Amino acid sequence: MVKTFAAMSAAAIVALATTLPGPAQAQQKFVTIGTGGVTGVYYAAGGAICRLLNKDRKTHGIRCSVESTGGSAYNVNTIKAGELDFGVAQSDVHFNALKGVKQFKDAGPYADLRAVFSLHPEPFTVLARKEAGVTKFEDFKGKRFNVGNPGSGTRASMEELLGAMGWKLSDFALASELKADEHGPALCDNKIDGFFYAVGHPSANIQDPTTTCGAKLVPLEGPAVEKLLKANSYYAAATIPGGMYNNNPQPTKTYGVLATMVTSAKTPNETVYALVKSVFDNFDEFKKLHPALANLDPKSMVKDGLSAPLHPGAAKYYKEKGWM
Repeated sequence: MVKTFAAMSAAAIVALATTLPGPAQAQQKFVTIGTGGVTGVYYAAGGAICRLLNKDRKTHGIRCSVESTGGSAYNVNTIKAGELDFGVAQSDVHFNALKGVKQFKDAGPYADLRAVFSLHPEPFTVLARKEAGVTKFEDFKGKRFNVGNPGSGTRASMEELLGAMGWKLSDFALASELKADEHGPALCDNKIDGFFYAVGHPSANIQDPTTTCGAKLVPLEGPAVEKLLKANSYYAAATIPGGMYNNNPQPTKTYGVLATMVTSAKTPNETVYALVKSVFDNFDEFKKLHPALANLDPKSMVKDGLSAPLHPGAAKYYKEKGWM
C-alpha cells in the first residue's frame, strides 16, 4: 500500500508539473533503479548511481531513487512491465531475457531490453583448504568438493565448467551440495577440500574461511575456461585482487558473470544519457562509493558482458568520449 501510494504521489506531481508554466514544468522527472537486497552490492551500486545523478538534478531535472528488489530476474521483468526505469542484472540473466531462454522461456524474448553499462564482476571463486595441496582446479580430482546446491546459479555454472573440462561429478571423491552459508565452515572443519561460488568481492563468505583457517584462492584458467569465454557473451575474464583476503597476497585469475545496468528501449535517450554522464563524469567518486566498484575500467564497462543492444542514449555518450 505504501509503495502504491508513493507511486501515485509521484504521478500526481508529474501531472501537476505538466500543467504549470515555465520552471515548474521542467522541475522534476522521476526514475527508479531496481537493485537487490539492502545488504548486497547491487543496492549499494544503485544508490551510488542515484547519488551522482541527483547531484546534478538542477541541470537535467531528474530525481533518482533506488529500490531494493528480488534481484536480476525481478528487475528485468519489472522494467518490461514499465514499473522500473533501470535495473541491475547478472550478465547471464541479461542474456537469457533477451533471447527468451532458461528462466524466460515461457515469457519469450524481450526484444526491447537495452544495455547501459556493466558494473562489478561476480567471479567464480574457488577456495581450497590450506592443507589440501591444491594450486590449480585440476588438483581437485579425487578430492572432496562442494559443487553447490541443486537449482542454484552457482551449481549450473559449476556443471557447465565440468562439461567444458570433460569431467563428471563422479571425478570428485565427494561432490557435496552444501548451500553458500555452509561451505566455509565445512572447509575449515575438514569436511570438504574446496568449493566453487559465484560472488562479488569483497565478500564475507570468502573472508571468513581465509581468516579462520587460511583457505587459499585457486585460479580458474586454461583451455576449458577460454572455450566458455569464447562461446558465451555473458561470461568475462576477472581477477580477484591480491591482498583482498587474508593469506592470499597474489592476484587470482578467474572468470564469471558481470553485474550489468539495463533499461528499456522505451526509456528516453536524454534520461539514459544523463545517467551515464553522471556516472562517468564523476567516475573517481563513483569508484569510491563501494569496494566492489574500485577496480572498474570505463572502456570495459561499455562492452563486457553486454548482450542486449546499447541504449542510444548511452551510445551517444560513449561515442563522445571516443570509447566506441
